[in-house]
Amino acid sequence: MDSAEERTPELRTLQQKVEYMVEETFPGQKISGRFFADLVRERGGSLSHSYFSNILAGKVTQPSEDILKALGLGFGVDWRFFKEESEVVDDVVAGLQFLAMRRTGEISGVAGRGLDEDGLPPELLQFALSLLQDAKGRQGAADGGVHGEPEQ
Repeated sequence: MDSAEERTPELRTLQQKVEYMVEETFPGQKISGRFFADLVRERGGSLSHSYFSNILAGKVTQPSEDILKALGLGFGVDWRFFKEESEVVDDVVAGLQFLAMRRTGEISGVAGRGLDEDGLPPELLQFALSLLQDAKGRQGAADGGVHGEPEQ
């Protein structure tokens, strides 16, 4: 199976990041600009439905910090994810991959000692995901290999 890094999509533009978040936050659902704007408003932010639609269409590329914060509220992620050259992108992607694995039952739970209110540090979360991918790869190779030998 591919490693988590190979499956991570390229998220350079605001449009790519928002499309990715729509797919990951609302899997299998068609989300309108009005729905998202209402969601942001319910969470204490402000974003017009037409502005959100323009972001999805790639017409808006450099919104204000307030708009980025509204996107963060709507998707429930750190608003800095949407900034250009964001250092948060990998952390958010790793967190979403972790949640998807929890949803499908691939991960049943995590216990941590000495964690603060922020939970697992992003580096530890990425490490845990890589361990899981490695274990799945070894199991798949053992299941399909000759006499238990991994396939090459």
